[in-house]
Amino acid sequence: MATPLTPTDPSAASAPSSDAFSLLAAHAAVTPDAPFLLFEDAAERVSTTTYAEQVRRAETAAAFLSDRGVGEGDRVHLLTANRPEFLDLLLGAARLGVVLVPVNPSSTAEEVAHQLAASRAILSVAEDERVPAVRAAAGAVPVVPITEVSAGRGALPPRRPRAGLAAIMFTSGTTSRPKGVRVSHANYVRVGTALAEHLGVTAADRWLVTLPLFHANAQYYCVMSALVAGASVALADRFSASRWIRQARTLRPTLASLFAAPVRMILARTTPEDRDADNDLRLVLFAQNVADEQAAAFEQRLGTLLVQLYGMTETVLPPFVNPPDERRRWGSIGLPLPGVPVRVVDAEGRPVPAGAPGELQVGGTPGVDVTDGYDGLPAATDALLADGWLRTGDLVVRDAEGRAWFVDRAKDMIKRAGENVAASEVERVLADHPDVLEAAVHGVPDPIADEAVVAHVVPRPGHRPDPDALVAWCRERLARFKVPALVLVRDDLPRTSVGKIRKDVLRAETPPLTPTETPSTPSLRSPS
Repeated sequence: MATPLTPTDPSAASAPSSDAFSLLAAHAAVTPDAPFLLFEDAAERVSTTTYAEQVRRAETAAAFLSDRGVGEGDRVHLLTANRPEFLDLLLGAARLGVVLVPVNPSSTAEEVAHQLAASRAILSVAEDERVPAVRAAAGAVPVVPITEVSAGRGALPPRRPRAGLAAIMFTSGTTSRPKGVRVSHANYVRVGTALAEHLGVTAADRWLVTLPLFHANAQYYCVMSALVAGASVALADRFSASRWIRQARTLRPTLASLFAAPVRMILARTTPEDRDADNDLRLVLFAQNVADEQAAAFEQRLGTLLVQLYGMTETVLPPFVNPPDERRRWGSIGLPLPGVPVRVVDAEGRPVPAGAPGELQVGGTPGVDVTDGYDGLPAATDALLADGWLRTGDLVVRDAEGRAWFVDRAKDMIKRAGENVAASEVERVLADHPDVLEAAVHGVPDPIADEAVVAHVVPRPGHRPDPDALVAWCRERLARFKVPALVLVRDDLPRTSVGKIRKDVLRAETPPLTPTETPSTPSLRSPS
């Protein structure tokens, strides 16, 4: 079995492994014919690219950028769905020293204008069908189709290791305008090395990547750990619940990464078959909450381990990951990743005891372990990295063994008549009801008691929650002040591209509460 390459490993071939392209080239020098990428397109056709071929593709993409006057330190905006050219540009940018700015391919004109202005990009590369719309929002910034990436012909400077800024990745912006998170070459190599070591990734492994490539999860955990270890990536054009189990069987991945919502979708939208476990999966990472019943069903059907972890674009390294052994817990975000300093503190920055909720803060060297800040936003950076700790804004509880449990986003805590209500606690209780697939909870202004609790529920297929039963379920399991004042039944929940629930949209769509809708008289309504 291959040993993962590290930046200081003297056996890492001739090219230094200080950036993504150098890792690629190092493995290509040793195992040129090893598969790097399997890509399944929308028509379910699969193409394969070897490590040596990927080096050539990346250098062609670097030449494509150079042909257009893009050089070291320049920023390039990339708006595309999952496709091989994304990786060509990611690796080609590292080869040239260009800063890549990957964004959601469904970004609106207003969002594109903000991305370009905030990142100071000098070029945008977009899906062919999106080029006219992007050009309309881009102003003086030139926009070229993604299919032209393979036409690069110019000469390139000699290879050399890259340091400094590698990418700017925008936050989801569900509560404020998206900010550009700075990600260095050292960040990329550090997270890839840490995940490869923690999960035991080797050249024999293959990641199934169905989450968007523009997002940190796919880049940090999957692509980079594959590059560190000399493993391969099976990339799908998009996530499809109906295709995922078949992809796990036919593309022969050993590892995969999902969010909680896709896990639930796979279970809800597919019929169990005897061959579901006919795959090579040894481990599937997931983030966000999955009920124990759902986790058990997924593991049984797929014959694999479901391992929760916690991370943010800003933390780069996932501060908490469940170990892939008997110590893992489905509902826990895990134990601290080795080498990552963490602390849980109260509002005054004082450490809280085990069992008490507090804000998770993450230590490490900015620009190596964690981001060094938000691009062009010094005040926001100072707030993020105050006192030498990265402030996540997330509330967790740790047990006596150091294992952590996610409580809620600090901004999602509901203030109810002097009491704190964790939206995630109410969501877990509702999601445990046999008629409920998932739930989202938030607060709304209450003139008497600060905030009232509102829940949005999605029924399981073929079910319809009964109002009285649902309320009784909550009353049996929650303190009175936590019981929702209003429950809305929906066909689905609004989400970001990676499955995070858009609670800002839910708040905007919530009708005003009537005087009768109080914690003692919950109601169940469906949106009209």
